[in-house]
Amino acid sequence: MSIITLTTDFGEKDHFAGAIKGAIYSELPQIRIVDISHSISPFNISEAAYIIQNAYRSFPKGTIHVIGVDSELNKENKHIAVKLDDHYFICANNGIMSMICTEIAPEKIVEINIHDKIQTSFPVLDVFAKVACHIARGGTLEVIGKPTTEIKPIKNIVPFVNEDKSQIIGSVIYIDNYGNVVTNIKKGFFETIQKGREFEISARSYKFKTIYKKYSEIVNFDISEDKRHDEGRGLVVFNSGNYLEIAVYKSNSATVGSASTLMGLKLMDTVSINFLKE
Repeated sequence: MSIITLTTDFGEKDHFAGAIKGAIYSELPQIRIVDISHSISPFNISEAAYIIQNAYRSFPKGTIHVIGVDSELNKENKHIAVKLDDHYFICANNGIMSMICTEIAPEKIVEINIHDKIQTSFPVLDVFAKVACHIARGGTLEVIGKPTTEIKPIKNIVPFVNEDKSQIIGSVIYIDNYGNVVTNIKKGFFETIQKGREFEISARSYKFKTIYKKYSEIVNFDISEDKRHDEGRGLVVFNSGNYLEIAVYKSNSATVGSASTLMGLKLMDTVSINFLKE
């Protein structure tokens, strides 16, 4: 039987995540449910999109992903079910799917239309869970929705490039548990604009001229350990999702600090890359 994943901004204190699992198990006792995260910042669409984009590929084909972020139904926030890359996604059409859809075209999208059969003030429980169970039983999307092609875009998903392609202006879309700062600049996009040129990355008053392949590349292992002072040093990498990330080596907000705390970087702050003339 399929796996159903849950990604929400419900947190761990309230009953919401547990209630959704209970509803799914009541319909499908043998189903497997996996929590991707319930710690998305409230109503943070770009954060939810980043998390699900980087998590879903690790699951088997046919997995059903329920995304409960900004899911209240209204005329500007319809509910959709999407088949993409042989996975299923159930969420509000609020921009969450647009980050994935920029790289892979959906195979099928339907606007969920079973709301007239359900009285609900908790759509993730009453609607999304039922749709997930329907798909897990082998049901088709056409039964629970009408075909559509519209995926609402997310703001600031694509970095700005100036006319002569000497500068990329991106923004911070995610801050991880270590305080590392993730931008919306992807490796392939960067390399297409760079064309081998040298560059300088600017984030507030901090400048970087090197992008490392991994965090520990900043360490000179030829120096004895007692003479190294690398913890707390800033660096830039393309992370496991191939997004440009500003980090601090072995960061810890309580001790050496993090990129977010030390550099004062917040969500939606600007990060620019200036390319030097050849």
